[in-house]
Amino acid sequence: MGDQTIQYQLSANGIATITLNRPDIHNAFDDTVVATLTAAFKKAGDDPAVRLVVLASTGKSFCAGGDLNWMRRMATYTFEENLRDSQLLAEMLRTLNYLPKLTIARVQGPAYGGGVGLVACCDMAIASPEAAFCLSEVKVGMIPATIGPYVVRAIGQRASRRYFTTAELITANKALELGLVAEVVASDELDNCIAGIAKGLLRNGPRGVAEAKRLVLDIADGEITDAMIADTSQRIAETRGSDEGREGLTAFLEKRKPAWIQ
Repeated sequence: MGDQTIQYQLSANGIATITLNRPDIHNAFDDTVVATLTAAFKKAGDDPAVRLVVLASTGKSFCAGGDLNWMRRMATYTFEENLRDSQLLAEMLRTLNYLPKLTIARVQGPAYGGGVGLVACCDMAIASPEAAFCLSEVKVGMIPATIGPYVVRAIGQRASRRYFTTAELITANKALELGLVAEVVASDELDNCIAGIAKGLLRNGPRGVAEAKRLVLDIADGEITDAMIADTSQRIAETRGSDEGREGLTAFLEKRKPAWIQ
């Protein structure tokens, strides 16, 4: 896409790989990259051919957050300009978080600041032992505000109160313990691990996957009230009666593959 600072590839089996391609500056992003990422996420979300989105990067680092030239420009912005800038970043993160596809972060190296936010917005992250994470904003007198809602949901309030304020380095294994990453595998096994997850995902109904993800996002922080019970009852009734639900159940009873499996 554009000047190839963000690459977009779609495989024949429906895996969209969105790659940050600025290895010379550790895949740091600026306002232009934020806009390009937002467009790439929306493209994947709107394309029925896409079943899975992998967020990757080139070089030794996953993402260093905001790049230095962008930060220099921020120092001269008015409040209104900074507000608009941060709103665009927040929109990019929200787009990724609520994408109606499964999303996997392929983390081969360090992720700092906004890079941690990208990881937290994905449904899962597969990391190499060389990966490391740091919420470094307080080191320059700022806070991880736009990424905050997603990181807190990923690692919890207690851990966030520590790492938001200390800016200490989080190793790959510690990130696994915190729940920020799902698995830590050797660098040369990253792609095989993701391919294994993709193989299982592609057996599942596309609409079912999107609705299951949405269910988690909608009920995660809510109380189990009468309204929630009514809502979840309606959701399962709707999925049972959908074309995909009927096909899946019929295929199971007839001991054949459902139509979405090629």
